[in-house]
Amino acid sequence: MSRISSSGSHLESRLGRALWKAGIRYRKQYKVIGRPDFALVQNRIAIFCDSEFWHGYRWGKRAQSTIRTNRQFWLNKIEKNRLRDKVVNRELRRRGWQVLRFWGHQINLNVEECVNVVMARIKEVKRGEHH
Repeated sequence: MSRISSSGSHLESRLGRALWKAGIRYRKQYKVIGRPDFALVQNRIAIFCDSEFWHGYRWGKRAQSTIRTNRQFWLNKIEKNRLRDKVVNRELRRRGWQVLRFWGHQINLNVEECVNVVMARIKEVKRGEHH
């Protein structure tokens, strides 16, 4: 686990390049609760790239079937990650931030759609539709 990096993952690189190409400028690992992978500071939008394993995609099914070794350790670890994600989302929203989370498969299968979601949220924030 010590070799797992908290930033600069393949998912982050892919989404970051696509955001930059679309003209969306961001800060990486911005110093706000949760350290979003990308922060659009002016629009107060926090973006996270969540890998399926570490953040518990389809956790009910996965917890029952895919983890075979060191089971209790991984169940506890991923449960804590999921809880932390919820707390971070709630606290960022309380502080006036919009939170966008993309699963790894969303980024890998259709990064352009992820960029479209970000662009739509920027427009909503500018129009004052999200508070």
